[in-house]
Amino acid sequence: MHPVTGRPYLENIPVPPASDASMSFWKKLIGDQTDEVDFYEEGLEMLNAGKYHEALTSLRLALRDTPSDAAVLQQIAIAQTRIGMTDEAARTYRKVLSIDAESPGAHYGLAFLMMHEGRSDQAVQHLRSFLAKAPDGPEAERHVEHAQKTLSELEASASPSADG
Repeated sequence: MHPVTGRPYLENIPVPPASDASMSFWKKLIGDQTDEVDFYEEGLEMLNAGKYHEALTSLRLALRDTPSDAAVLQQIAIAQTRIGMTDEAARTYRKVLSIDAESPGAHYGLAFLMMHEGRSDQAVQHLRSFLAKAPDGPEAERHVEHAQKTLSELEASASPSADG
């Protein structure tokens, strides 16, 4: 006990453990070089948590180290799309395609941005490119099915009707 106030000393008060997120903030702030922050992983975590602005910030910091990293650029485009920066997302996806012309993720993302803009012909091209190099695995399976369904619908709506 403090002799004047009669209150316990601060060292007797338990301190809650710091979260990884708050620790990375402090590491960025004070520049802790012993345990560097992986901004790409942090960005992915923020994307998965629905914190798109924060994800975009972390991913841009990751891009600083590797400016032509297609994987980082693709995640940036996803974050941009989620927060409504669709023009920027389209430019970013195109930059990915300038680095890797067959990038399935960039074709997939651009296809749906083109659909949103009413550019079905370009959406069809990107969906075909995506499906030609579609990734494997359970996570990719739902995207492949969605792309196939969307492509079928776009092609059906583009073909002349039998009625006239």
